[in-house]
Amino acid sequence: MTALPEPVVHLIVALNRLPGIGPRSAERIALHVVQSEIGSVKELAHVLVAAREKIAGCSVCGALTEKQPCGICGDARRDGSIICVVERPVDIISIEKPGTYRGKFHVLGGRISPLNGVGPEDLRIAALEQRLPNEPIQEIILALPSDVEGDATSYYLAKRFGAKGVKVSRIAHGLPVGSGLEFADELTLSKAIEGRRPLD
Repeated sequence: MTALPEPVVHLIVALNRLPGIGPRSAERIALHVVQSEIGSVKELAHVLVAAREKIAGCSVCGALTEKQPCGICGDARRDGSIICVVERPVDIISIEKPGTYRGKFHVLGGRISPLNGVGPEDLRIAALEQRLPNEPIQEIILALPSDVEGDATSYYLAKRFGAKGVKVSRIAHGLPVGSGLEFADELTLSKAIEGRRPLD
């Protein structure tokens, strides 16, 4: 079989770095792109660059947004007394899908992981603390993965914010252990929010 041209190989390698795109899918997409009309390829390239340039983290909660603050933080109809803490901005999308949660959010940007050199100071915990005097926060719901690092982060946050008089709860473990929010169905996520429990 004839070797693929070098630009195609580079495109395959770049596509293979994307989540959920394996080597075969990357090759199929690359071959489709190089055989498409140049106009549609330029449009795709333009849309990719524009999305990356226009989207940033919300200055308040850390969600992906085009405007500051994001639509959730700026929505007066949302319940500002409840903050749902998630690991990544994409987790907000998962929590929002069922349409039952009406509070606000805060993105940590990771989990405490001493083995990987990630401590509390490396996460957006201080930013959450700074929100307390400015917002009517009464409850923090922890929607972190149910693995060792997620548990460690949850207990750290429960202790830190519980000492400040804030009620701290965690979503019910209707989610598969060791799995991320993006793999859960809408009903499971909805029940997990409703069945949250306080952390001692």
